[in-house]
Amino acid sequence: MPLDEARVAEYKARLAEREHTIRESWVRTMEAQLVREKLDHCYEKEGVNHLESCKDLRERYIDMLRDNRVKGYKNVDV
Repeated sequence: MPLDEARVAEYKARLAEREHTIRESWVRTMEAQLVREKLDHCYEKEGVNHLESCKDLRERYIDMLRDNRVKGYKNVDV
């Protein structure tokens, strides 16, 4: 019996870790979406000067696109 309880506890811990990883991935993706919305608003507000005025948002959004992708719980090294 203790072996089965240990396996169940290990399985539950693995599922909790998987859920946490996926949740954190989605949070980072939603942060990127919020920055994109701010960038869209800045673009509309600034008009022809948007390249200078929105530069910090644009660079932040590009970095977030590169780093904050939704990843599953399986990590495959390619």
